[in-house]
Amino acid sequence: MSEKTTVGWIGAGRMGSAMVRRLLLAGHPVTVWNRTPAKAEPLREAGARLAAEPGETATAQVTVTSLAASADLEDVALALLAAEHRPSVLVDTSTVSVESSRRVREAAAEAGVPFLSAPVSGNPSAIEAGTASFVCSGSPEAYDRARGVLEAIGRAATYAGAGDESRLLKICHNLLLAITTQGLAEVVVLCERLGVDRGTLMEFLNESVVGSAFTRYKTEAVRTMDLTPTFTSRLLLKDVDLGLAEATAGQVPLPLVAMVRTLLVAALAQGHGEEDFLSLLAVQEKAAGKGVTA
Repeated sequence: MSEKTTVGWIGAGRMGSAMVRRLLLAGHPVTVWNRTPAKAEPLREAGARLAAEPGETATAQVTVTSLAASADLEDVALALLAAEHRPSVLVDTSTVSVESSRRVREAAAEAGVPFLSAPVSGNPSAIEAGTASFVCSGSPEAYDRARGVLEAIGRAATYAGAGDESRLLKICHNLLLAITTQGLAEVVVLCERLGVDRGTLMEFLNESVVGSAFTRYKTEAVRTMDLTPTFTSRLLLKDVDLGLAEATAGQVPLPLVAMVRTLLVAALAQGHGEEDFLSLLAVQEKAAGKGVTA
């Protein structure tokens, strides 16, 4: 049996922690740094080594970041790339702006560090089940060296190009997620207002031509109005804003996305910012004069 790639990991939020657990289960030695050490303690108990400083992750064969925002990625990655002991390969799994990704990619090239943008599609449950996937772009060398690590986490790691293509693809993925969720919210409320149970609607949709992995995995949450966060409304709004910024720069109108942005702002105003993005359903119920029901 070949030796497992050593991994340095920065960021132990819901997504980062789920991915680290997959690597540990696959036998990869993982060193984790998180800004709030206590949040990474369960990973130590699961077999990871906790680092006192982010630079300790650079001693691994592959260093991975999983961060919430563009500014966080730039702060962490640029510091790593400027350090005396730099990562051998740097991989970022976050959903960030194309511009931030470009700045990190250029800094990595200047530092001689292969860099791969590898945003992940899937929530923590999908990662736990091994059904998440990655879309990758950047250094072909980084892709070759990191691919085994990414495939230990998810079912696929697709290479999209040598630049920042993966960032745009992941942003578009989340724009479609926002539009789809709002469409689902509207038909659920319409059916219930007219006397058809939402569970019956979901059962029909899931067996129809418009059924999908998304509608199937959200069925129980829709039926019970479970807003336990898999991906928060606040984070989806952040990604919608990233998409609208790219659309403005490219002079591409996105009328549906702009409308859903307004509804996500309403979700935050109504106190759903840290709840699941399915809170769009709660906003739709309120707009139709319904209370949130189980």
